[in-house]
Amino acid sequence: MVFLQGDALLVYRVFRHEAKRSTKALHALLHGLALVIALVGESWGQEGCMGMAAFVLYLLQWLLGCGFFLLPGASFSLRGWYKPQHVFFGIAIFTLSIAACLLGITEMLFFNIRDSYSLFVPEGVLANTLGVLLVAFGLVVGYVLTRDDWKRPPLAEELALSMDFKTLTEGESPGGGSQ
Repeated sequence: MVFLQGDALLVYRVFRHEAKRSTKALHALLHGLALVIALVGESWGQEGCMGMAAFVLYLLQWLLGCGFFLLPGASFSLRGWYKPQHVFFGIAIFTLSIAACLLGITEMLFFNIRDSYSLFVPEGVLANTLGVLLVAFGLVVGYVLTRDDWKRPPLAEELALSMDFKTLTEGESPGGGSQ
């Protein structure tokens, strides 16, 4: 789930010169696949509360994102208002998902190999390596998401569409004067 979630967050940064419609569809599709994987692989141990919270918030975020950005009907101003919240909570839920995974790994280590952990048994080494890789992946994704030079520039056709949309919604003529 974390890997697909991170990939979905990076779609707008990696494919920043592609058409927005296709990147938006890929973003939603990767998040949807992550939801299916999380539903099938959900853990019910001690970290289950954190995992369930991450899953429920992730599902809510996905549903709201689809409602605001994929389905027609949400106004341009409503989308503009919701976008910063969508981005912020997307990163926060990604962080929560990594924390839930780390808690699950720690729980496994504590309950399954507590006595032999200090002997560097293969299970402990693998679990710690996975934990370090999860944190490193989260840091790389966070770094890319917060850098302005990785931001998606508006494409020419999107600027034209937004100007046409503004003209239609604000009642101005294409020449700039009011009707």
